[in-house]
Amino acid sequence: MRAFVAGQEAVTDAEFAELALGIDIDLFRGPLESETDSERAAREDAARDVLADLRAQGEAGDEIAAWDALYADALTHTVPFLRAARGHRPGTGEAA
Repeated sequence: MRAFVAGQEAVTDAEFAELALGIDIDLFRGPLESETDSERAAREDAARDVLADLRAQGEAGDEIAAWDALYADALTHTVPFLRAARGHRPGTGEAA
C-alpha cells in the first residue's frame, strides 16, 4: 500500500509525518547520525526561528500552527534512540 499526502508519496513513517504535519523531524530532534558543533548550532538556530514563527502564527489564530509548535517543541526534548544507545557505556548505566 502506498501513502500520499498533498500529492507526494511518503515512503517512510517519518516522511509521512513530515508531509502531513509540515515539520522536519530532524530539524527539531536532530539527525540519527552525529553532527559537528557548527552543524548542530546552525540546525538549532533554524529550529528556534521556525518554532518562533509557528508560535506567532498560533497566537494569531492558526490552530494548526499552534499544534505544530507544540509537536516541534516536544521534539526538541527528545534524543534519537540509536544516537543515545551509541553513547551508552555498557555496565555503567551512564552515557559515554
